[in-house]
Amino acid sequence: MKTGKASGGVVRLHARSSIQKRTFWGLHSLIILVCIWLVFFNGLPNLGSVFGQNWTFSDPLRTRLLFGCALLYWLRHGITLFYLLTRMVEWKEVFGLISFIALFDIGLLLIGGAVFRDKPIFISWIDGIALLLLLCGSYLNSFSEIQRKWWKKKPSSKGHCYTGGLFKYALHINYFGDVVLFTGWSLLTHNIWTLALPIFMLFSFVFMHIPGLDAYLKTRYGAEFETYAATTKKLVPYIY
Repeated sequence: MKTGKASGGVVRLHARSSIQKRTFWGLHSLIILVCIWLVFFNGLPNLGSVFGQNWTFSDPLRTRLLFGCALLYWLRHGITLFYLLTRMVEWKEVFGLISFIALFDIGLLLIGGAVFRDKPIFISWIDGIALLLLLCGSYLNSFSEIQRKWWKKKPSSKGHCYTGGLFKYALHINYFGDVVLFTGWSLLTHNIWTLALPIFMLFSFVFMHIPGLDAYLKTRYGAEFETYAATTKKLVPYIY
């Protein structure tokens, strides 16, 4: 098996790793099927009965909105795995991240769907902001990667560091998109404790993923990346 140097928590070696990607996608699809069972096929009371609880979704509209968030993330994950991602995906990444995905796909659905409260929370301006953040964050993450993919297909781009498109606003605008979308997703639950999720992601990007990736990019592109890094914000456009 090919191996490569890890940076920022992942291996940067370019390799297909088709089996790992298909397994990852399949496991994520199973999580979505669980969400469908819970939301649309009365699965939550059945699950609650296993634990001796009378679980129901007391906020059905919010439940469906949160399922839509999970579905959108699943679709984007498929595009990332099979179109955008060229680096190796290791088994430990598959099983580590799928556990995290199950936590927020199902966990946010249960919390926001009012399993642990008796009454629904009516849709308000806060939910409008939450959905806007989710859509904007999804756009920043996915479209920035698509722009880079298109640029890399050009023969003249070989060996050069991509600094255009949305990446001209921040070195890691795709990571910023993740923080924004998960902030919106968490706000949609109307539970303040779920904001720990985007905060955790922000800290993991700042203190683990970004330093490792920057070191890799500096090694790969040299002075070209150093110039880019010196003149561009690292994560949050115009701020940091």
